[in-house]
Amino acid sequence: MKKTVLTMALCACAATSVQAAEWSDTSIGYRTGGRFREPFNASEIHKDIIDINHVSGYAYGTNFFNLDVLLSNKTDPSAPGAKSGAQEFYLVYRNTISLGKVSGKEFAYGPVSDVGLTLGFDANTKDDAGYNSKKRMLVVGPTLAFKVPGLLNVGIYGLWESNAPNNEFTQTSVARYRYDTHPMLGAVWAFPIGASGWSWEGFANWIASKGKDEFGNQTAPETNIDMQLLYDLGPLLGAKPKTFRAGVAYQYWHNKFGNDSKRVPGASASTPMVKAEYHF
Repeated sequence: MKKTVLTMALCACAATSVQAAEWSDTSIGYRTGGRFREPFNASEIHKDIIDINHVSGYAYGTNFFNLDVLLSNKTDPSAPGAKSGAQEFYLVYRNTISLGKVSGKEFAYGPVSDVGLTLGFDANTKDDAGYNSKKRMLVVGPTLAFKVPGLLNVGIYGLWESNAPNNEFTQTSVARYRYDTHPMLGAVWAFPIGASGWSWEGFANWIASKGKDEFGNQTAPETNIDMQLLYDLGPLLGAKPKTFRAGVAYQYWHNKFGNDSKRVPGASASTPMVKAEYHF
């Protein structure tokens, strides 16, 4: 399944390269924290996360690609009784088509600078003791771009999600299960803090219940907020601005993957992190 996600990552990269980029930014990053949680696991988990990120603009819109490689410690074991931690690959791809650029007409009104149509997908694979996620999710919906110093995009999206887990404790597998189609309200932002060299960036998603899960339990609405405060170290290191950035990050995830935290231990977490990234 790792090969499947990596193949999808290569396809997403190919899709971005087919469109002639007017601008682009590619980075590799590292972040780490010790207070991650996973549903049905009451322990706090340390994770080291390596990410490859690409964003670019082309004649009719923008592309976004991110691959996270998440490496857990032994409190999130790779198999029953294992002393090694789980590994996860999580891929996100989004293509936002600007209605203003496609039509040649202005779609600005009030605080809104443009309207777009966003299409994309999420995919993951994880080798862990109890679930072994194989998530596949299609994402489609309108996005509003706002007139702000920096970036603020807000959209409402339809989600078509499925999974096919395998429980190594019970040696049972679930055939690919499709949840109810459900909406998501999402925001992405990047605000420079004056000329200080600091930038506040992140995303926030509110995801509605997706009906019953593959085990017959009712899912709960999900909130995922991930943000970072980064300083531009490039000039201090004799490099171009925004080449090296470092700072702190924070993630709040409530009812992770739709698991109700009222009955599922580990379904919510508040996780501070440190982060560094190199842009090339």
